[in-house]
Amino acid sequence: MDKYRSLRKLFEAHSNPERAIAMSKYMKDQFHFYGIAAADRKNLYKVFLKSEKATKTVDWAFLEQCYGDEHREFQYLAYDYLLAMKKFVHFEHIPQIKLFIMTRSWWDTVDFLSQVVGNIAMMDSRVDELMLTWSLEENIWIKRVAILYQLRFKSKTNPTQLEQIILNCLGTNEFFINKAIGWMLREYSKVHPEWVRQFLADHQEKLAKLSIREASKYL
Repeated sequence: MDKYRSLRKLFEAHSNPERAIAMSKYMKDQFHFYGIAAADRKNLYKVFLKSEKATKTVDWAFLEQCYGDEHREFQYLAYDYLLAMKKFVHFEHIPQIKLFIMTRSWWDTVDFLSQVVGNIAMMDSRVDELMLTWSLEENIWIKRVAILYQLRFKSKTNPTQLEQIILNCLGTNEFFINKAIGWMLREYSKVHPEWVRQFLADHQEKLAKLSIREASKYL
């Protein structure tokens, strides 16, 4: 039995129908769930990820199977897999990651994948130029990743890059874009509050009220 089918049987054996209904409702009934709590889910495949990490090779065919499954737990598994294998995920793999971003898209998996892209950016400066391009794309989830990929960079955040990306994304009523802008600015305000305060002052008329409200939380 291949790894995907083995994990599917494992998920099925630990499913919780009642919790699955609640989890699906939380996600606007867009996805099916097995109903496995996050901690329990990660524990189920802990040994599997350890064995995969030992191979030092990303199994992209397996990840495609995870994204092809209708149960959301498999997309969460794909993220945890990519995080475990981050040393072996490189710039050349971003086209495949982009496909995952645009597959079964919603904030939960997209925000996970923005961290995967961010991990690559920490090792390869070519990602920065690519994110500028992504910030100009029509797909809101691709734009959201461009905004958020530096979310965990703290003092290593490139403010010039951040400013240009946000400016490329202004002028929309899209909630997930405006929320992401505010979230990113809020996180950066923890290390450079004066920069964020000045950015808000300079672009107040163009920024959505949601973005300003989120960005100003710690100011």
